[in-house]
Amino acid sequence: MEAGTIVGLLADPARLKVVAALALDARTIEEVADATGLSLKDVALAARRLARAGLVHRDGHALALHAERFGEAARSAAAVAPPPERMSDDPAEDAVLRTFLRDGRLVSIPAQHGKRRVVLEHLVHVFEPGVRYPEREVNALLAAWHPDVAALRRYLVDEGLLTRYAGVYWRSGGYVDV
Repeated sequence: MEAGTIVGLLADPARLKVVAALALDARTIEEVADATGLSLKDVALAARRLARAGLVHRDGHALALHAERFGEAARSAAAVAPPPERMSDDPAEDAVLRTFLRDGRLVSIPAQHGKRRVVLEHLVHVFEPGVRYPEREVNALLAAWHPDVAALRRYLVDEGLLTRYAGVYWRSGGYVDV
């Protein structure tokens, strides 16, 4: 079964509740109805659809979830997924960036200096060389990455990647693509 099919099946609230109840050890249509607050008819209809798709085994009123199908679908989807785009040509830097960046956001600020420097050199590219930024704009740009803009701002200045004078910032470090 494909991951997309499973997601489609679980997009229906009744089917999702039935799967959740079965995952939490409900074993009959009646137990699922009690656990979910759904009517017996709604549970039976959802269970029938899930059984046709192969996610649930139905034997009269007894139900069993084929939980292993979720893992199989996830492994299958991962096997055909394109490799993630590299964030750096350097494999070590790429590994650090993959650890701390998810979906264009910084999940945490690295405590270790070397890793933090890699992340900061990546973040500084949101600032154009030669452009002066008021602190409010610096905060807005950094907020897109992480909520602790004060820490990021301070680290960027401390590392010499940004310079600050009279509340105005400009990029003063990091490499520039030409």
